[in-house]
Amino acid sequence: MNAPAAVAIEPEVADTGSRLLSSVARLNRWATRQAEFDTPPAQARLLALISEVGPARIGELAIADHSSQPTMTIQVQRLEAAGFVQRRSDPSDARVALIEITPEGSAALEEVRRARRVALAPALASLTPQEVAAINTAIGAIDRMVSSVDDEE
Repeated sequence: MNAPAAVAIEPEVADTGSRLLSSVARLNRWATRQAEFDTPPAQARLLALISEVGPARIGELAIADHSSQPTMTIQVQRLEAAGFVQRRSDPSDARVALIEITPEGSAALEEVRRARRVALAPALASLTPQEVAAINTAIGAIDRMVSSVDDEE
């Protein structure tokens, strides 16, 4: 998880990136406020991270989350107490524990995602077919963009 090298960015590209990040963050906050689910949002966010990166050490999760190791330890302990994650030995070093999502954690994460989709559905239904098509095109472009950057790491 190295920081990307400094690259000269055209002002128009920088503005697009800023607007995209702002819109996505705003959409995520809105959908979370509108959705009804039992898992605390911070726990759901960490479950999504663990699900995405796979079994990982506490330190790796802290780096991926841009948090401190002590903060991550506390958050993981909360997920463990809820039965959403478990520790297992790292096959490459038995002294180290890997954190992995449990079936209960996967179910809780899917419930959060379902609730957010349900909350978003009326807003999407209010758009024109052309607007929905534009969003689908943008989703494809965003997925390709993120995949290409992930492949470089």
